[in-house]
Amino acid sequence: MLRIINKLLKCKAVHKALKRLQGSQTNVFINGKSITVPSYFTVLQALRHERVTIPSFCYHERLSIAGNCRMCLVQIEGMWKPQIACALPVSKGMKIRTNSEMTLKAQEGVLEFILADHPLDCPICDQGGECDLQDLSMRFGNDRTRFTDIHFQGKRASESKNLGPLIRTEMTRCIHCTRCIRFASQVCGMEVLGSTGRGGEMLVGTYIEKFFLSELSGNIIDLCPVGALTNKPYMFKARPWELGRIDSIDCTDATGTNIVLNFRFNRLLRILPRENDEINQEWLSDKGRWAFDALEVQRLVTPMSRFEDRLCPIEWHVALERAAKLIRCTCPPRLMAIAGPYCNAETLVAAKDLFNAVGCDNTYVERGMSYSNTGIDIRAAYSLNVNMRDVETADKILLIGTNPRFEAPILNARIRKAYTHNECDIYAIGPNCQYNYHVEYIKDSASAVTCLKGAKRPLIFVGVDQLQTLSAVGIMSEAYKIASSLGEIDKNWTVVNVVTREASFAGALEAGWKPGGLDAVRRATPQVILSLGADDIFCKWEPPEECTVIYVGFQGDKGAEVATLILPGSAYTEAGGTYLNMECRSQYAYPAITQPGKARSDWKIIRAIAEYAKVCLFYSDTDSICLRMSQISPNLVHLGKYQEKLFSENIPKMMKKDTSAAKGQMNIQMKNLKDYYCSDTLSCNSPTMVKARKAVDTLEGSAYAVI
Repeated sequence: MLRIINKLLKCKAVHKALKRLQGSQTNVFINGKSITVPSYFTVLQALRHERVTIPSFCYHERLSIAGNCRMCLVQIEGMWKPQIACALPVSKGMKIRTNSEMTLKAQEGVLEFILADHPLDCPICDQGGECDLQDLSMRFGNDRTRFTDIHFQGKRASESKNLGPLIRTEMTRCIHCTRCIRFASQVCGMEVLGSTGRGGEMLVGTYIEKFFLSELSGNIIDLCPVGALTNKPYMFKARPWELGRIDSIDCTDATGTNIVLNFRFNRLLRILPRENDEINQEWLSDKGRWAFDALEVQRLVTPMSRFEDRLCPIEWHVALERAAKLIRCTCPPRLMAIAGPYCNAETLVAAKDLFNAVGCDNTYVERGMSYSNTGIDIRAAYSLNVNMRDVETADKILLIGTNPRFEAPILNARIRKAYTHNECDIYAIGPNCQYNYHVEYIKDSASAVTCLKGAKRPLIFVGVDQLQTLSAVGIMSEAYKIASSLGEIDKNWTVVNVVTREASFAGALEAGWKPGGLDAVRRATPQVILSLGADDIFCKWEPPEECTVIYVGFQGDKGAEVATLILPGSAYTEAGGTYLNMECRSQYAYPAITQPGKARSDWKIIRAIAEYAKVCLFYSDTDSICLRMSQISPNLVHLGKYQEKLFSENIPKMMKKDTSAAKGQMNIQMKNLKDYYCSDTLSCNSPTMVKARKAVDTLEGSAYAVI
């Protein structure tokens, strides 16, 4: 019955009927109190709407209804036995009792049945201290048990499954809530997990020996209400009450996912998602959850200077003096600054102010983007132009040279929701990729016009990788032609959107930095380069011998390898700062731990260089630099709010003229899961991500790879 209900909820006709019912209200009674709730509510939704505590294990507001834990039993007057609140719709005049003797006895009995088969190994369970079963047993359970090994056959025992290097299983603890199964199927789009058997013999796991590998797989750890699924890299490291908690922002992609940093003894131990309905809901990508262990590998902890092909440690005052001399004594046109993917807005503002003060405006980000004469003057030219929350209401989507599943997993979760809940048709132009929804590949813009015709809320996503190719002008011209040919669409709905990948990209352009760092260094042959954690550009361009590279960053890679002077900076977990996501939504990340060794915050390093170079920047603390940021762009300090993009209709009019059109072959860097795990400097240095990539190789080499 519940399967039929869930299928009906996905039906478009039923969806429209529910929308019509949203305006109607129903009067019900909760514990004798009369309230009015929407008529499409279930009893559980009505109780939570009125802040009435009701226990549950299997129910989750972002997943389909299962109704199999029976923990949310309540008494409904007129019904002879308790009813499950999660799957029972409200009706007019319904009288609900949550504090009656029948309700409390039923909930206590359910907990007794669950605990009868539970191993009760809380002292060695990683879930201890944040376990729903513990909390609900204390609140709704009994302090006595009738279970004895003499009169029963003993507790149920199940064999643990090997789901890969990220998720640890202890299936004896499983209470069969099926949250993990529903999440894997409905959100991840992977039919990997399932159940076999019935009743006490029911087993949750994979039907065959197979890893559960997905870009969002770690979320089943948060969903599991007991310790059946736990964090394998975090195993046995700390208890929840021992950890500090700081709100931050995930910088492994450009979605601006809200996260919580858990630390102890000045060491980061775990990253968890933080709920934000407008951005990430309550999900977190696997790279954002586990790639942080790279911050303890190959770190730069002391200033260094190159001497006869080797880097030697030096003191800070010597390093700052040399950096200031290089910047001060170099002709401004021969100076250049290049921003990496993890720079916060404070660092970008300070570095640009320093270079502008010495008469230089050569400040670039690594990624190129030059298809329009508007440049960076119009945000709509380089950002997501709809609220991320509204993506799931789209009815037709066209992907041009992008795979959001791995470039922006949180955005892709919204796209998949549009596909499953709104029957959105999705089309793609570009190479074949691993998508977790059905995609129809088309070859040209003429076919795209035909496919998107009649859509009321269409979306076109263009991968930012395509905007630095020779075909960028042709691709964007065709995208805007498709958008203009669609006819009537909803007002204030922007069709063309750019999917960016770096956490610093939008913030850098907002602060006045220019795109196209690789073309700039090839064209200008600078004498001194200030690299703010930029590594990718030096993989494609080898600086000449007369070029001096000053590297400010937290992790030595290709940029530090070619550097003449290294100034150790901070990671986003250590310095925090302001970041703009792909919507150009400004958010603040708080620092959790201090920098290792002699490392310092990046913007403070820039401020110290300016001091040694006799340049006054007029700010020396967080408050004053925020004031400076507000002078540059108020959007940098208006935190958390989505701002509508203006003047997007002017972009096609100012498009550059290019005769090459879109002739080049599109390339997507992350086509499959193997490419996702180790796609940048941070993830390549992460031991956990390297293990995950090896697990993908193992899975692809198995006999069950295609199943």
